[in-house]
Amino acid sequence: MAKRKLQRFAENASFQHFFQPGWDELNDGFPMKGKWRTEYFRNDHPIVLELGCGKGEYTVALAEKYPEKNFIGMDKKGARMWVGAKASSSSGNGNVAFFRGLGENLPLIFEKDELDEIWITFPEPQPNSPRTKKRFTSPQFLERFRTILKKEGIIHLKTDNDELYLYTLEVIREGGHEILYNTADLYLNPEDPEVIDVLPVKTHYEKIWLEQGLLIKYLRFRLNSGAGK
Repeated sequence: MAKRKLQRFAENASFQHFFQPGWDELNDGFPMKGKWRTEYFRNDHPIVLELGCGKGEYTVALAEKYPEKNFIGMDKKGARMWVGAKASSSSGNGNVAFFRGLGENLPLIFEKDELDEIWITFPEPQPNSPRTKKRFTSPQFLERFRTILKKEGIIHLKTDNDELYLYTLEVIREGGHEILYNTADLYLNPEDPEVIDVLPVKTHYEKIWLEQGLLIKYLRFRLNSGAGK
Protein backbone atom coordinates (compact mmCIF):
# COMPACT_ATOMS: atom_id res chain seq x y z
CA MET A 1 0.00 0.00 0.00
CA ALA A 2 2.79 2.43 0.95
CA LYS A 3 4.64 1.64 -2.28
CA ARG A 4 1.55 2.30 -4.36
CA LYS A 5 1.04 5.65 -2.60
CA LEU A 6 4.61 6.66 -3.35
CA GLN A 7 4.14 5.70 -6.98
CA ARG A 8 1.01 7.81 -7.18
CA PHE A 9 2.70 10.76 -5.50
CA ALA A 10 5.50 10.55 -8.04
CA GLU A 11 3.09 10.41 -10.96
CA ASN A 12 1.07 13.32 -9.58
CA ALA A 13 4.24 15.40 -9.64
CA SER A 14 4.61 14.62 -13.35
CA PHE A 15 1.14 15.86 -14.27
CA GLN A 16 1.14 19.42 -15.60
CA HIS A 17 -2.43 19.91 -14.35
CA PHE A 18 -1.68 18.80 -10.77
CA PHE A 19 -0.62 21.48 -8.26
CA GLN A 20 0.72 20.72 -4.78
CA PRO A 21 2.67 23.72 -3.48
CA GLY A 22 4.24 23.66 -0.05
CA TRP A 23 3.33 26.09 2.71
CA ASP A 24 6.24 28.41 1.98
CA GLU A 25 5.17 28.81 -1.64
CA LEU A 26 1.60 29.54 -0.59
CA ASN A 27 2.61 31.96 2.13
CA ASP A 28 5.09 33.79 -0.09
CA GLY A 29 2.51 34.18 -2.83
CA PHE A 30 1.22 31.30 -4.94
CA PRO A 31 2.00 32.35 -8.53
CA MET A 32 -1.27 30.98 -9.93
CA LYS A 33 -3.43 33.01 -7.54
CA GLY A 34 -5.49 35.43 -9.61
CA LYS A 35 -4.08 33.96 -12.81
CA TRP A 36 -5.92 30.65 -13.19
CA ARG A 37 -7.73 31.92 -16.28
CA THR A 38 -4.86 33.71 -17.95
CA GLU A 39 -1.93 31.45 -17.05
CA TYR A 40 -3.45 27.97 -16.83
CA PHE A 41 -6.82 27.65 -18.57
CA ARG A 42 -6.08 30.48 -21.01
CA ASN A 43 -9.72 31.37 -21.54
CA ASP A 44 -12.45 33.51 -19.97
CA HIS A 45 -14.72 30.62 -19.00
CA PRO A 46 -16.22 30.32 -15.50
CA ILE A 47 -14.10 28.52 -12.92
CA VAL A 48 -15.74 25.88 -10.73
CA LEU A 49 -14.03 24.42 -7.65
CA GLU A 50 -14.91 21.02 -6.22
CA LEU A 51 -13.76 21.13 -2.61
CA GLY A 52 -12.95 17.76 -1.05
CA CYS A 53 -12.98 16.06 -4.44
CA GLY A 54 -11.72 12.66 -3.21
CA LYS A 55 -10.78 10.54 -6.21
CA GLY A 56 -11.75 13.37 -8.51
CA GLU A 57 -14.21 11.43 -10.62
CA TYR A 58 -16.87 14.08 -10.09
CA THR A 59 -14.52 16.86 -11.19
CA VAL A 60 -13.62 14.92 -14.33
CA ALA A 61 -17.26 14.11 -15.11
CA LEU A 62 -18.30 17.75 -14.71
CA ALA A 63 -15.45 18.86 -16.95
CA GLU A 64 -16.56 16.43 -19.64
CA LYS A 65 -20.21 17.45 -19.34
CA TYR A 66 -19.53 21.20 -19.34
CA PRO A 67 -16.62 21.98 -21.69
CA GLU A 68 -17.62 25.66 -21.53
CA LYS A 69 -16.47 25.79 -17.90
CA ASN A 70 -13.15 25.21 -16.12
CA PHE A 71 -12.97 22.81 -13.17
CA ILE A 72 -10.51 22.46 -10.30
CA GLY A 73 -10.70 19.48 -7.95
CA MET A 74 -9.16 20.07 -4.53
CA ASP A 75 -8.42 17.63 -1.71
CA LYS A 76 -5.80 17.10 0.98
CA LYS A 77 -5.02 13.52 -0.04
CA GLY A 78 -2.94 13.21 -3.16
CA ALA A 79 -3.02 9.43 -3.48
CA ARG A 80 -6.76 9.31 -4.04
CA MET A 81 -6.78 12.40 -6.29
CA TRP A 82 -4.39 10.50 -8.54
CA VAL A 83 -7.39 8.60 -9.93
CA GLY A 84 -9.02 11.70 -11.39
CA ALA A 85 -5.73 13.29 -12.35
CA LYS A 86 -4.70 10.17 -14.25
CA ALA A 87 -8.05 9.90 -16.01
CA SER A 88 -8.10 13.56 -17.06
CA SER A 89 -4.47 13.41 -18.17
CA SER A 90 -5.28 10.49 -20.44
CA SER A 91 -8.42 12.16 -21.82
CA GLY A 92 -6.60 15.36 -22.64
CA ASN A 93 -9.31 17.57 -21.15
CA GLY A 94 -7.90 21.09 -21.03
CA ASN A 95 -10.57 22.41 -18.69
CA VAL A 96 -9.64 20.45 -15.57
CA ALA A 97 -6.94 20.80 -12.91
CA PHE A 98 -6.26 19.34 -9.49
CA PHE A 99 -4.88 20.97 -6.37
CA ARG A 100 -3.61 19.18 -3.28
CA GLY A 101 -4.10 21.35 -0.22
CA LEU A 102 -6.24 22.31 2.75
CA GLY A 103 -9.52 24.16 2.46
CA GLU A 104 -8.39 26.57 5.16
CA ASN A 105 -5.86 27.94 2.66
CA LEU A 106 -8.36 28.84 -0.07
CA PRO A 107 -7.68 32.61 0.19
CA LEU A 108 -4.01 31.87 -0.52
CA ILE A 109 -4.86 29.90 -3.65
CA PHE A 110 -7.53 32.03 -5.31
CA GLU A 111 -7.92 35.76 -5.74
CA LYS A 112 -11.01 37.77 -4.87
CA ASP A 113 -13.91 37.01 -7.26
CA GLU A 114 -11.86 34.37 -9.09
CA LEU A 115 -14.38 31.53 -8.70
CA ASP A 116 -17.88 31.30 -10.13
CA GLU A 117 -19.09 28.17 -8.34
CA ILE A 118 -18.10 25.78 -5.56
CA TRP A 119 -19.22 22.17 -5.37
CA ILE A 120 -19.11 20.31 -2.05
CA THR A 121 -19.81 16.65 -2.74
CA PHE A 122 -20.27 14.29 0.21
CA PRO A 123 -17.84 16.01 2.58
CA GLU A 124 -16.76 14.59 5.92
CA PRO A 125 -19.67 15.47 8.24
CA GLN A 126 -17.37 16.28 11.20
CA PRO A 127 -20.01 15.17 13.76
CA ASN A 128 -18.24 16.25 16.96
CA SER A 129 -19.07 19.81 18.03
CA PRO A 130 -15.43 20.96 18.46
CA ARG A 131 -14.90 20.12 14.78
CA THR A 132 -18.01 21.71 13.32
CA LYS A 133 -15.97 24.76 12.29
CA LYS A 134 -14.12 22.40 9.94
CA ARG A 135 -17.31 21.58 8.09
CA PHE A 136 -17.18 23.01 4.59
CA THR A 137 -20.54 24.68 5.20
CA SER A 138 -19.63 26.21 8.56
CA PRO A 139 -19.81 30.01 8.94
CA GLN A 140 -16.01 30.05 8.99
CA PHE A 141 -15.76 28.33 5.61
CA LEU A 142 -18.54 30.39 4.07
CA GLU A 143 -16.55 33.51 4.90
CA ARG A 144 -13.54 32.00 3.17
CA PHE A 145 -15.75 31.33 0.16
CA ARG A 146 -16.86 34.94 0.19
CA THR A 147 -13.29 36.10 -0.42
CA ILE A 148 -12.89 34.03 -3.58
CA LEU A 149 -16.41 33.71 -5.03
CA LYS A 150 -17.93 36.29 -7.32
CA LYS A 151 -20.81 38.25 -5.83
CA GLU A 152 -23.41 36.09 -7.59
CA GLY A 153 -21.37 32.91 -7.14
CA ILE A 154 -23.17 29.67 -6.37
CA ILE A 155 -22.42 26.97 -3.79
CA HIS A 156 -23.67 23.40 -4.28
CA LEU A 157 -23.87 20.75 -1.54
CA LYS A 158 -24.63 17.07 -2.05
CA THR A 159 -24.68 14.84 1.03
CA ASP A 160 -26.24 11.68 2.39
CA ASN A 161 -25.77 12.92 5.97
CA ASP A 162 -28.94 14.22 7.66
CA GLU A 163 -27.08 16.09 10.39
CA LEU A 164 -24.84 17.98 7.95
CA TYR A 165 -27.81 18.80 5.73
CA LEU A 166 -29.88 20.23 8.61
CA TYR A 167 -26.83 22.02 10.02
CA THR A 168 -26.21 23.69 6.67
CA LEU A 169 -29.82 24.82 6.39
CA GLU A 170 -29.50 26.43 9.82
CA VAL A 171 -26.23 28.14 8.90
CA ILE A 172 -27.85 29.52 5.74
CA ARG A 173 -30.86 30.76 7.68
CA GLU A 174 -28.83 32.39 10.46
CA GLY A 175 -26.43 33.97 7.96
CA GLY A 176 -29.18 35.40 5.81
CA HIS A 177 -27.94 33.58 2.74
CA GLU A 178 -30.17 32.81 -0.24
CA ILE A 179 -31.35 29.26 -0.94
CA LEU A 180 -31.73 28.78 -4.68
CA TYR A 181 -32.85 25.16 -4.48
CA ASN A 182 -33.35 22.67 -1.67
CA THR A 183 -34.38 19.02 -1.63
CA ALA A 184 -34.01 16.23 0.92
CA ASP A 185 -34.36 13.67 -1.87
CA LEU A 186 -32.53 14.65 -5.03
CA TYR A 187 -33.81 11.70 -7.04
CA LEU A 188 -37.45 11.93 -6.00
CA ASN A 189 -38.45 13.87 -9.10
CA PRO A 190 -35.92 13.30 -11.91
CA GLU A 191 -38.00 15.44 -14.28
CA ASP A 192 -37.59 18.54 -12.12
CA PRO A 193 -35.89 21.11 -14.40
CA GLU A 194 -34.06 22.54 -11.37
CA VAL A 195 -31.98 19.37 -10.97
CA ILE A 196 -32.07 17.77 -14.39
CA ASP A 197 -28.48 18.92 -15.04
CA VAL A 198 -27.32 17.68 -11.64
CA LEU A 199 -28.61 14.11 -11.78
CA PRO A 200 -26.42 12.59 -14.54
CA VAL A 201 -23.16 13.11 -12.63
CA LYS A 202 -22.66 10.80 -9.64
CA THR A 203 -19.67 9.94 -7.46
CA HIS A 204 -18.62 6.33 -6.91
CA TYR A 205 -19.99 6.28 -3.38
CA GLU A 206 -23.15 8.12 -4.37
CA LYS A 207 -24.02 5.22 -6.65
CA ILE A 208 -23.44 2.77 -3.79
CA TRP A 209 -25.56 4.77 -1.36
CA LEU A 210 -28.37 5.02 -3.88
CA GLU A 211 -28.30 1.24 -4.29
CA GLN A 212 -28.58 0.98 -0.50
CA GLY A 213 -31.66 3.18 -0.55
CA LEU A 214 -30.11 6.22 1.11
CA LEU A 215 -31.55 9.63 0.26
CA ILE A 216 -29.25 12.20 -1.30
CA LYS A 217 -29.77 15.77 -0.14
CA TYR A 218 -28.96 18.69 -2.42
CA LEU A 219 -28.67 22.39 -1.69
CA ARG A 220 -27.86 25.23 -4.06
CA PHE A 221 -27.35 28.59 -2.42
CA ARG A 222 -25.75 32.01 -2.67
CA LEU A 223 -24.03 34.02 0.05
CA ASN A 224 -25.56 37.24 1.30
CA SER A 225 -24.11 40.52 0.09
CA GLY A 226 -22.14 40.93 3.30
CA ALA A 227 -23.67 44.29 4.04
CA GLY A 228 -24.10 44.68 7.77
CA LYS A 229 -22.67 41.25 8.42
